Order: sequence, then C-alpha cells, then structure tokens
Amino acid sequence: MRQTIRVITSEHAALATLLRSVLELLEQHREAESMPDFDTLRATLFYLDDFPEKQHHRRESEILFPKLRARAPQERELLDRLDYEHERGGRKIRDVEHALLAFEMLGTRRRRAFEAAMKAYADFYVEHMRLEEQIVLPLAERVLTEEDWADLDEAFGSIGQSPMNAALAEDYGTLLRRMGTRVVNGEIDAEKRS
Repeated sequence: MRQTIRVITSEHAALATLLRSVLELLEQHREAESMPDFDTLRATLFYLDDFPEKQHHRRESEILFPKLRARAPQERELLDRLDYEHERGGRKIRDVEHALLAFEMLGTRRRRAFEAAMKAYADFYVEHMRLEEQIVLPLAERVLTEEDWADLDEAFGSIGQSPMNAALAEDYGTLLRRMGTRVVNGEIDAEKRS
C-alpha cells in the first residue's frame, strides 16, 4: 500500500474512532439519564472543526484531488462532490456546536436535537470517508504516476510523521486527553469512558 494511502486511511480510522466514541458516550448518558460532560463535548467538537475540517480535508482538496482531476477527468463530478462535502462539513460541525450549546443552556429538552445533529454529522463524515477509501484511493492507485506519488508522499508524510499525527502529538495532545482519547503509535485510540 502506498504511503499516502496509509496516512489517509489511518487518519480516517482515527476520526471514525473519535466519532464512534462520542456517539457511544451520548448513548451511555441517555440510558443513565445523566448529563454528559459538556467541556469534553465542546473540546471534541472544537477538534473536529479545527483539525480535520481545516487540515485533513485541505490536503485532499488542494493536493490529491487536483492530481486526480488531471489524470482522470471523467471523475471530475465525484471529486467536485467530495470538495463540496469538504466545504459543507465545516458548516455542519458548526450546526452541531450550536445544538450542543442549546442542549447545555436549555437542558434535556434539547438533548434529542443535539444527539440527532451529532449522529447526522457522524453519518455524513463516515459516508464521505467511505467514498474516498472505496472509490478515490483505488482510482489514485490506478491513474497516478510515480512522480505524483512522490509529491503526495512528501505532502502527506508517513503515518508516524504525517501532518495530522504531528499535530495530534504536539498541538492536540492535551485536548485529546481531555476528550478521553490518546495518541498510540501515531493514531488516535479512544479510551473507555463511563
């Protein structure tokens, strides 16, 4: 497997783990009829808005997708859709942040709206990553040149040294611990929370 593909799929796996952990945490609190830790939820949503939306997607849209458009112009519509979803994702996470604020300020009457917004965002994101992994990355393996891959590998780094994992270790370490996650071997590992 190509280095860039390993980095992208590793980042996707980390994000999927984080999203799944949030949904599980919300379900546990709903079943226990308890309130979640709003500080942790705010930190998680901040991370989802600040890092994947602004850095992970940017590398895909500005580096990978242009190379694919040049080598596989017949896939322009799919790549345009994914770029649009990158743009839309930022707006969607801010809608979730707003729903969280309403839940925190107005109480359990807004719990269902927040949980629905969080689930919709997670479903949107997981489907987006599925398209990239099942269609875009195999396409890249078929059409990109060795020169293209060298450029991508330089931009994306290796799993342990990718821009995302470097940021996780340096800039987001404290935030991830607050969210109940940690970085293990350059990847996010969700710790079990009660």
